[in-house]
Amino acid sequence: MTRVVLDPTAEATPAVRERASRPADLTGRTVGLLDISKARGDVFLDRVAERCAEAGLRVERFRKPTFTKPAPIDLRHEIATKCDVVIEALAD
Repeated sequence: MTRVVLDPTAEATPAVRERASRPADLTGRTVGLLDISKARGDVFLDRVAERCAEAGLRVERFRKPTFTKPAPIDLRHEIATKCDVVIEALAD
């Protein structure tokens, strides 16, 4: 199945991006939870963190300063170095 992902940043020609490979399971991995600073995203991630803890997973929490801009490079670097997978909260 071919999927097309549209980038909302007004690109004239959509960029082609490969999907990242997913691990077979999360055992021994660190899950990053990224709150993009929209209302109630933290509520969703609190529940995800609980479920991850129940499954015995390590969790790291992160928060963007504002949802209106991409995450700062330092934050992206921290997430990339500390986490194996990331869940991002998009809620209002």
